[in-house]
Formats: sequence, C-alpha cells, structure tokens
Amino acid sequence: MNPIAIESLSKRYGTFEAVRDVSFEVPAGSICGLLGPNGSGKSTTFKCMMGLARADAGNISIDGGPPRPAMFEHLAFVPERSALYDRFSGATHLEMTRRAFASYDAGRAKAMLEIFSLDPNKRVSKLSKGQRTALGLVLAFAIRPRIMVLDEPASGLDPIHQRAVLDLLIEAAAAGTAIVLSSHQIGQVERAADRVVVLKRGRVVLDGDLDELRGREKLVEAVFAGPFDDRPFAMDPRIRRVERRGPTLRLYVHADPDGVMRDVGALAPVSLNLLDQNLEELFFSAVEEPRPATLEVR
Repeated sequence: MNPIAIESLSKRYGTFEAVRDVSFEVPAGSICGLLGPNGSGKSTTFKCMMGLARADAGNISIDGGPPRPAMFEHLAFVPERSALYDRFSGATHLEMTRRAFASYDAGRAKAMLEIFSLDPNKRVSKLSKGQRTALGLVLAFAIRPRIMVLDEPASGLDPIHQRAVLDLLIEAAAAGTAIVLSSHQIGQVERAADRVVVLKRGRVVLDGDLDELRGREKLVEAVFAGPFDDRPFAMDPRIRRVERRGPTLRLYVHADPDGVMRDVGALAPVSLNLLDQNLEELFFSAVEEPRPATLEVR
C-alpha cells in the first residue's frame, strides 16, 4: 500500500466546490509535485489529508489509514503559513519536538540548523519570513519522517537555501520518504519531483510520471529567415496547438512527430528541433483556457 493514497476526494464549502473527484497516489521514495493556480484546490486537498478539514466524499489513506493523530508520529507537515510560536525560541521548538517524537534525531537537527544558518536561541518573533520557513523545515526533517507534506517549503528563502531544500528532499526520497510538494516555483518542482498532479478549479487536469508526461507530447520548434505559412498546421489533427512568435514557429504535437518534422522541414527553416516539453509548458498547457489554434505575437 502506498503511504499516500487519495481516491475521489470531494469537498464543498457551502455552495462552493473546492475539490471534486481528486485522486492520486504517492509511493515510498517518490516526490509528487501538487501544482495549480491560486484557488485550484491545493490547500483544501492538504487540509483534508491532514485531518484539518472533513471531506464530503472520497477516501484518504495516510500511512495505511485515514487521517488521525497517530499518523503524525511518522509524518511531517510544513504549512505555507508558519505554525510556530512567536514567543518561543528555536531551541524551545526543538525541545518540544524531541519530547513529542520518538524518532527525533538531535544530530540531524543540529546539522539542519547549520545548513540554514539559524540561531536556535532567537525568538520566532525576531525571525524573518525565510528564517521561519527554515525553522519549520528543521523541525520536519529532525524527526526523519516516512511522509512529508510541504506547502511552499522554500517561501522566503534565498536561492542558496532554496537549493538546499531541494537537495534535502531528494535525499529524503532516496531514503524512502513519500513526499508531496506544492510550490508556485515550477522550476523547483521540476528539479525535485518524479511525478506531478495539476489541479484546475478543484479537478485533476494532469497526473502522472514526469518523464512520461514530458514525452507524451512533443514540441517542434522551427525558426525561419523569411515569410512562412503556418495555416496548414492549424488544421492538422496531429497538432494540438500552434504558436507563432515572429520568425519562430512552435507546434505542440501529440501524434506522428517525425512526420510533422518532415512537413516543417519542407518549408526550409534555418533551424528545426524536436523537443520534450518541460514542466512549465506542461503546466500551462493543462491550466490555460482554450485559445484560437494560432497565436501570433508581433
């Protein structure tokens, strides 16, 4: 059984449907990027997973059972908004964590404080936003959890410490931890995650192994030295979307990419490339509203 399994999750707030029929799983040793525009249902999904909100329908299995207090012995949750106590120091938070978790690793906590250059004797009220984020991460990693749920875990951190967070997540996954990561920094998710779930208006619009998703639809990119006619491609059933930006033609191809390459090559472009899509392109393709087949930017 996977450490995280969400099946047909639905949740309403009054007449507003926050999430509907959301399903995904995260196996041990995997990092899943949960992405979506603001208001897409990510926070509601997290709340239901953590038992902070009651689902209206569906099944949630965390560490082999429904959300329950006991699961937090092996689960670390880092919310987007700091849940720390302003009047306590970092050292006090660490001591509370030591007393609460049998798996607390003092050596790990010390190493994490050094990674983030944190003074444990400082009160939380004196910490910057990035330092609060870092302290929350120190507390999470110090218990060596089997499951991690992270909402914007690099918020407020400088680029060096953002990279440190990603390295720590990759290291934890390699040791068998199941991780769900939400971030508006798509590049960060792409660097760390091996699978992705994209929500739009409370529904899953993209779900799967990241490498598989990248290869599912190819990008044909051509640059021309002079005028060219892109109209035949707009009607081509092999092509989902056509973009034209000045001398550059970009075709999003879901069938017969080699054939499309030959057809574009017949127009004698000065350069022609067949590419996998990156996560940013996959994300925008999944969440953007429908557009006309041809987009020209002059």
